[in-house]
Amino acid sequence: MRQFHKMHGLGNDFVILDGRVDRVAMTPALARAIADRRTGVGCDQLIILGASDQAALRMEIWNADGSPAEACGNASRCVVALTGAATIETDGGLLEGASDGAEVEVAIGEPRFEWDAIPLAYAMDTSALPLAWDELAEPFAVNVGNPHVIFFVDAIDEPRLAELGPRIEHDAAFPERINVNVARVEDGVVTLRTWERGAGLTLACGTGACATAVAAIASKRATSPVRVEMKGGALTISWAPGEPVRMRGPASHVFTGEIDLEAFA
Repeated sequence: MRQFHKMHGLGNDFVILDGRVDRVAMTPALARAIADRRTGVGCDQLIILGASDQAALRMEIWNADGSPAEACGNASRCVVALTGAATIETDGGLLEGASDGAEVEVAIGEPRFEWDAIPLAYAMDTSALPLAWDELAEPFAVNVGNPHVIFFVDAIDEPRLAELGPRIEHDAAFPERINVNVARVEDGVVTLRTWERGAGLTLACGTGACATAVAAIASKRATSPVRVEMKGGALTISWAPGEPVRMRGPASHVFTGEIDLEAFA
């Protein structure tokens, strides 16, 4: 049996397994089985903690569909809250974090705007991609550890995002797929809904909030720090060109349990 922790950041929920001492061997099929909300534990992402030679620990991220992810903002806050780690190694880069009362702040590194860092299938202007999917057109693209596009709109239509999200995620323009954000900016406050690559619509997306805040600041729609409001709650995102993106918000521990990984084999 393996101990696990169920945690969430603004409703974006995780199963966290600690493999720093006793390594956890994960596969896409096993990740899907654990993430299943009917026959498994249920989560948006599965997080495996491991040893690292460059940080306090390494965070391995698996989406609910069994695909790997390079970074996860809400999960990183949960890992900092759970372990007290000040540095975390991920496939998306090295993160720094610290708890501050009821909230956790994580610095996720500098955003990347080059077309081949997103990555895109070919060179184009990442501040306004010359692409459209029905009414969603000319998104801003940025990589904040994982790839995002942001559509700024006057009104958020969630049913349309649920319909267009998978089309955009799997479009050939995005060879590593893409996270899809639809945002409205009013009086400097961002309202955001995200279709997460490999997970679908979630109550909140930490890297989506970071990517959208960066896009809003870069396009002069908002100034730092930016309050980003999602269905599950709000995050505060700070960024200036040449600096890492800083994300502040809550991280909640739901319960601790045990799981028989061999039962899912």
